[in-house]
Amino acid sequence: MKKTALTTLTIVRRTLGYGLLVTLVSIISIAIYVLEQRADLSIWHEVDLDEEFEAKSDVSDFAGYLELEDRLFAQLESKVYQETPPGDPKSIERYHKGSRTDPTSMATNWNRTFVDECDQPTAGVLLLHGMSDSPYSLRHLAAKFRDAKASVIGLRIPGHGTAPSGLIETTWKDMAAAVRLAAVHLKQKIGDKPLYVVGYSNGGALSVVYALESISDPSLPRPDGLILISPEIGVSKAAALAVWQGRVGHWLGLDKLAWNSISMEYDPFKYGSFAINAGDQAYRITAAIDKHLDKMSKSGSLSDFPPTLAFQSSVDATVSAPALVSRLFDRLPDNGHEIVLFDINRVELIEHLLAKDPRDDLEKILNGPNHPYSLSVVSNASADSNPTLQVSIKHRSAGQSETLTTPTDMAWPKDIFSLSHVALPFPESDPLYGSGDGGKIPTLGNRALRGERGTLHISPGEMLRQKWNPFYPWLEKRCLEFTKLAPAGSSEPTSSDN
Repeated sequence: MKKTALTTLTIVRRTLGYGLLVTLVSIISIAIYVLEQRADLSIWHEVDLDEEFEAKSDVSDFAGYLELEDRLFAQLESKVYQETPPGDPKSIERYHKGSRTDPTSMATNWNRTFVDECDQPTAGVLLLHGMSDSPYSLRHLAAKFRDAKASVIGLRIPGHGTAPSGLIETTWKDMAAAVRLAAVHLKQKIGDKPLYVVGYSNGGALSVVYALESISDPSLPRPDGLILISPEIGVSKAAALAVWQGRVGHWLGLDKLAWNSISMEYDPFKYGSFAINAGDQAYRITAAIDKHLDKMSKSGSLSDFPPTLAFQSSVDATVSAPALVSRLFDRLPDNGHEIVLFDINRVELIEHLLAKDPRDDLEKILNGPNHPYSLSVVSNASADSNPTLQVSIKHRSAGQSETLTTPTDMAWPKDIFSLSHVALPFPESDPLYGSGDGGKIPTLGNRALRGERGTLHISPGEMLRQKWNPFYPWLEKRCLEFTKLAPAGSSEPTSSDN
């Protein structure tokens, strides 16, 4: 009897196991089928540009990196542009010669590394752009630093600025190796002048990695300060699972599975399509940062981490805003660090439409226990009772419990409810992402076409995403003050708000 019961139980377990296996295989098969129904891949999704820099490349200095970049872009020209039909002068197709968004026909191709050196520099500034992005994203800050007589490098991070396929294989370690070459070169050029690293999104993660490496490696020049803009310190854990999609695609020979999204390439300085590997590398670099910070925190060596100024929208669909606080700034000893958070626009019906209100998180950090960094929150004046479009700055200094508030002459535009991950480094005047008419380049920052859903190549969500920062002049001023390339002004609060 007992043997019969055990046999029955075994049969039931096997049946359930087979059933679960069949269900899992069915789900995976359906998912693969759906993913394979997406748009066909184009030459820029599949081209192999083997002149791209890797950590194992036979390149020992920044000059060698630039020489390799020259060969890379020559390869892009021959393998993509010369293999693609010319574009209509009125079209917006990045990889078609002569179209309105062909970067090779523009006065400056901002996909390339740019170097602006001064004979007697006041400082050196290394600028690192974000994932799927290009040096274009930090060109406005670069211009201000250059005007302040700083020597500037806007580094093209490996895998970027060429074709979306560049991010199928590139790793974050390749990216970090390029940053080291540029930092060493810049320090050699500026001598005893201060070195600053500015990182946007994934460039922010690379900035932190470099700062941590420079503490333990005496051959690397230590930054005198970091500026982080929408920094990638924490990302969704789903990014760690998405890599399996790419692996299954590789095993089955299904190239489309290497892509999180396959989109029209209409932006001259940013990929529209997003490789699964890019998300995986974002997860891997944030995990490496977390592990490195934990190790250095236990050893007490984080006291050498350079002063850091970070700007972050309180709502960010790309990176985790709370992670910037909990995983980075809460671990750093007091050394002149500051976080600037941009609240949402709290007027009219906006608060009633929010899927998630960041108010509680902001209140917690403003009114919670003392922290070893300063905090500034840019928010509507009188936001608690009678909010206006005008904004004020609530400021809490490191180690202090008192919150001070200063009024400003800044205000929210009426039709913007928040900033976004991509908006922070761009002024309203930006010809591509701003609010005006970009001339030959179509302005992508003020397009909100109306019609039936599913009709356009560009999703309504992408068109409506805020792409420029109404508070950019203030952000720019804070960056110049932080680097001591401009005198401190009125950006610090002076009036009490208890």
